[in-house]
Amino acid sequence: MSSDRNQAAALGGLTIAAFLFGVTFVIVKAAVEVVEPLAFVGWRFLIGGLALLVLAIPRSDGVWRDGAISGMWLFAGYALQTGGLTLTGATNSALITGLYVVFVPILAALVRRRSPSPWAIVGVVLGFIGTSLLTVRADLTFGAGDVLTVGCAVAFAGHIVSVARFAARHPVIPYTTVQLLTTAALGLVGSVVFEGPGLPDREGWPAILLTGLGVSAIAYLLQVWAQHRVGPSRTAILLTLEPVFAVAAAVVVLSERLTVAGWFGAAVILGAIGLVLSKVEDGPIVEAEAVSAI
Repeated sequence: MSSDRNQAAALGGLTIAAFLFGVTFVIVKAAVEVVEPLAFVGWRFLIGGLALLVLAIPRSDGVWRDGAISGMWLFAGYALQTGGLTLTGATNSALITGLYVVFVPILAALVRRRSPSPWAIVGVVLGFIGTSLLTVRADLTFGAGDVLTVGCAVAFAGHIVSVARFAARHPVIPYTTVQLLTTAALGLVGSVVFEGPGLPDREGWPAILLTGLGVSAIAYLLQVWAQHRVGPSRTAILLTLEPVFAVAAAVVVLSERLTVAGWFGAAVILGAIGLVLSKVEDGPIVEAEAVSAI
């Protein structure tokens, strides 16, 4: 009975995390109009990391090493996603980001040095077709923001694989803290180098605080805690609610709309995600945990 309650709590926590991740697209879309993308990532994750640092201080070399590796994947994902949101809509960003589910088994197979499942390859092909329908322009080119977001989906897939590989080795809070602090450090350094020094404008701080505490700290803590209890496949299934919440928020708050081709593209993307989740087993992810640390 206790195990059932723990499973239910983990699934509920993942649903809350998916909701927080989803509504963030709308918040960030508005925020990057007044805050530079890398600065937003850096300050947001610094606040989240400091909030968790109060709860538990990472002490072992292992948690700093493994957390930093996962944090670099996390930074790549958020830097590309936030940069992409300056050039594309929240709806496109959310749907394309969801393709991380399709890329996870491909990256996991590379970690294991084995051929990916044929279903995973089909999922990638369908994901490309769906993204093309969703984003391609009249001159048959892709928008730069959508291309950046595809890169973000690959990076988030790398983050999922790294969490599957490292999370069981460490306490949840210290491991998550190191990830957030690594992302913050890379974001702030990148901001100084590429965007120039200085603090964000006053208009950007509410979004930084909200996403830093509500998403960077709480949602990622929920994800890491729950994934360790229900496994990567169930985690991926529940987190696919993220683009659903995001599209709903974009329609209500930003009045975004898709074209007919865009709706077909969205359906193909969600179909690709569903195919991979139903046909590709946990094995590639679970076995990736056994690979020794770099």
